[in-house]
Amino acid sequence: MTSTPLSVPQANPGAGYRALKPEIDAAIQRALASGWYVLGEEGRGFEREFAAWLGIPHAVGCGNGTDALALALRALGIGPGCAVATVSHTAVATVAAIEMAGATPVLIDIDPRHYTIDPVELDTVLAHPPAGLPPIRAVIPVHLYGQAADLDAIAATCDRHGAAMIEDCSQAHGATLHGRTVGTFGQVACFSLYPTKNLGALGDGGVIATADTALAERLAALRQYGWRRHYISEDIGVNSRLDELQAAILRAKLPHLHAQNARRAAIAARYDAALAGTAITPPARRPEAGHVFHQYVIRVPDRAALQARLRERGIGTGVHYPVPVHLQAAYCGRVALGPAACRESERAAAEVLSLPMYPELTDAQVDQVCTALT
Repeated sequence: MTSTPLSVPQANPGAGYRALKPEIDAAIQRALASGWYVLGEEGRGFEREFAAWLGIPHAVGCGNGTDALALALRALGIGPGCAVATVSHTAVATVAAIEMAGATPVLIDIDPRHYTIDPVELDTVLAHPPAGLPPIRAVIPVHLYGQAADLDAIAATCDRHGAAMIEDCSQAHGATLHGRTVGTFGQVACFSLYPTKNLGALGDGGVIATADTALAERLAALRQYGWRRHYISEDIGVNSRLDELQAAILRAKLPHLHAQNARRAAIAARYDAALAGTAITPPARRPEAGHVFHQYVIRVPDRAALQARLRERGIGTGVHYPVPVHLQAAYCGRVALGPAACRESERAAAEVLSLPMYPELTDAQVDQVCTALT
């Protein structure tokens, strides 16, 4: 039996390339012609332009979003003998990065409406950590699906307990809280630039943002062997550099990001209207937050049936994420959990479903999805 070809895939990074092909091709040719392919003017240009776009003094490119988090932790002196609190309902990269830095993860449950870290449980865990855990030195709130976590409460909790706040903005390029762009609230913020992100390269990439000049200099050294002078390692660093081709591509794409986020919001509004009066739960919005819809995530008890129905109509879906980190074989039974034992994370993992979401979706494709949902 053959499956129905997808006329509306859930994600389509190739469409993003085709939409900006002349600009991206020109940027690639410029980088190729330069004769300099690692840590050159394209990378420096992207760092300047991304920092200005974000509204923060410094941005440091690196190899990927996982490295960005690990480098941020290391730059803050957080590693062996330290614990870091984050969520289980996230891409596994968030937790993998904590262990890459040598620190110990402790996983907090989510607010079931917005899928971001529960600040009440976080406060409880910071005040009364699980037995045997090293001191919790940092918190990584994940701005999941394109919407800010509850940073007002989280930042206050971190300040009260002396923990650094590292924003994981990998799904929230351009999202806001109280009109302020996420990535500007914590000591440091990390972004993945994977091809399917709101700002995506055509390969791997990451960027770290901070207002702290000394921290930015340390990050820039750590990403290249701990060098501040060529070939002289003043610290134990790694090799995690954003290459010039990807930096050039990102420079071509960055000026279009606000318009692309607006298109995502318009598609989300169409989906909202289609779901009104149905048994499907649309994504909740924080009233003070500007959502950029990296994913449009619905919640439905019988997910498999809806997935199958949409698949029969040529519509792709995704599950972000099907198994919470604490239940995955690599982590199960060996990571510390908060007192709620991530029960809401487990419930969400069984019911969430991501609809097609990218700015190149045509009105006709959006109509097709809306019709299939009703």
